[in-house]
Order: sequence, then C-alpha cells, then structure tokens
Amino acid sequence: MDISFSIIVPVYNRPDEIRELLQSLFLQTSKDFEVVIVEDGSTLTCENVCREYRDKLNLKYFAKPNTGRSDTRNYGMDRASGNYFIFFDSDCVIPPKYIEIIRLNLSTNYVDCFGAPDTDDKSFSNTQRAISYAMTSFFSTGGIRGGKSKNFVPRSFNMGFSKDVYAKVGGFRNMIGEDQDISIRIKDAEFSTALFKNAVVYHKRRVSLKKFYRQTNTFGKGRMVLYKLHRNSLRFMHLMPLFFVGGNILLLVLSFFCLWFLCPIAVYIVAVFFDSLYRNKNIAIAAVSVVAVYTQLFGYGLGLLDEILTSRAWKITHTSLQHCKSNRQINSQEKLYK
Repeated sequence: MDISFSIIVPVYNRPDEIRELLQSLFLQTSKDFEVVIVEDGSTLTCENVCREYRDKLNLKYFAKPNTGRSDTRNYGMDRASGNYFIFFDSDCVIPPKYIEIIRLNLSTNYVDCFGAPDTDDKSFSNTQRAISYAMTSFFSTGGIRGGKSKNFVPRSFNMGFSKDVYAKVGGFRNMIGEDQDISIRIKDAEFSTALFKNAVVYHKRRVSLKKFYRQTNTFGKGRMVLYKLHRNSLRFMHLMPLFFVGGNILLLVLSFFCLWFLCPIAVYIVAVFFDSLYRNKNIAIAAVSVVAVYTQLFGYGLGLLDEILTSRAWKITHTSLQHCKSNRQINSQEKLYK
C-alpha cells in the first residue's frame, strides 16, 4: 500500500510552539509528508511563522473561526491530500527519525490506527519535566500514558489513522476526551490498531502546576463523560485518583490522633521522589515531581467527584453532540501555501 502522510496540527495562540514544531519537522530524515496547520480563531496567529517555512516544508496553512480543537482537526483532514493522517499537539517537538520510524512500522505491520507515547526532553524546564513524569509514571497513571501497558489508548498528541477510518468512523467530536472517544469508536468499528512504542514525541505539556491542575481536573470530568458515551470504557484504575484523594484526606485527619497514620503518605512520597530521581537524575525535578503527582491525582480525582455529583460536563457535551454542525460548513481563508 502506498502511504502518503498528512500531519494535522490545530493551533490557538501558539506561534512560538509552532516554530519549534515546524523546525523539528524540517529536520526529519524522511521528508515525504505534508503539514496542515489550522489556526482556530487565534488572535496571536502563526501565519508569519508558517510563511518562514513555506519553502522548507510541504506546508498548508488555514485560518478559520474558533470552534474548538475537534472541529479544527476535522477541518484539517478535509483539506489534507494524504491518505494517512498523523496528529500532534502544537506543543510537541518531533525527533528526527519519527516519520522514518512510522513508515517502517506501517510497512512491516500495517494498522488502520496507531498510538505512540510522549516524553520530556532535557531542554524542558524542571516543572515541565516533572509534569511529564507525573503523566507517565507507574505511581501516578499506572503507566497507561507511558507506552508500557496493553491498556494504552491512542491520544491526539501522537496518533494517526487512515483516511478510510475517517470516512467510516467520522472525525473528532466536540467534547472533553475527544481523542479517547474516537479511539474507542475506531476499535468498535473493528479497525486494526497498534501501539508504536518506538515513535516517541517530546511533549511540553503545561508550563505551570496551576495550569496542570486545571487540565487534569478537566480530564477527570472527561472520564465520566466517556463512561456515559461508552459504558465499557471505565476501568477500576480510572477511579484510583478518587480513592487516592479520599485516602489522603482520611489519613491526614487520623494523624491528629496518631502520627503513624502519616506513614503511608510518607512512603508514597519517598517512592515517587526516588523513582523520579532515578529516571531524571535531578534532585530538583524529583522534588517537583512529588508536587506534580499530587497536583495531577487531586486534580483528576476532584474532577471525577465533581462530575459524578453534578454531571455538568456531560450536560454540555450532550447538548453539543445534539446540535453539532459539520466542520465542512465552516468558512475559512484560502490556503496560503501549497
């Protein structure tokens, strides 16, 4: 099968990130791909950055009104010329052999959809590297986002699927957890999927713990939304952050009567610290990793609890899915570069 790649990247007010991403794509050892950048109603656009790379990459740039990242990805697919779509977030940096690795994987073991891991780069800040640890560590996520688990689900920061998948399953839906939703729908449609462990991307994620908390809180709400759409998608491990929050609060309360109740918390903190220290070889990152893990688990757990009690995210999602408009009806500016 002759595979032609189209890389789809939605962007909203992130010109500096797009510059790093495009530079990393320019440095790919395999140049046979196109890049489709879709500006989602940004007030701080990346048009000039894309203009810098018009002679370096097979680049298409579009600008459209703000409708969210799901519509934006669908919009890009509708205007892509390839028969296999690859998706990155704008805050990703791509290792030089990524396209070469993907092409080799698909040529030896073709699948309709793939997912691959993300990690940090040594050039990232200590906070970004600590957040990356929190998102991929066994002690925080069970490793399901780190590419070491059979339960790994393709996610939009590093995933791809064929044009045939898009034609049958449809695109991303405007909801929290849209990448997990489409991964479930692809599997339900009986398309073949695989995890490409060797196709890692560098993912900057959030630059502050405050933003990281808001993100993980949204993830927690999204998990319950996914459960209401796909009843078989919820696993016990998805509820662990909720038990983690309750357990820590209970132990802190009991510690007023006996300090020994703090021991489980202390053991967990020490385990996270030394695991991060072993992985990152940096004491500062290890210390921030402890805070990042607690930020993630409390954010996610409290998001779960909020959605269980209020169903607010589900009400918004249900309304959105009932009244969604086709991304093909969105007016845009003409493509700037072919």
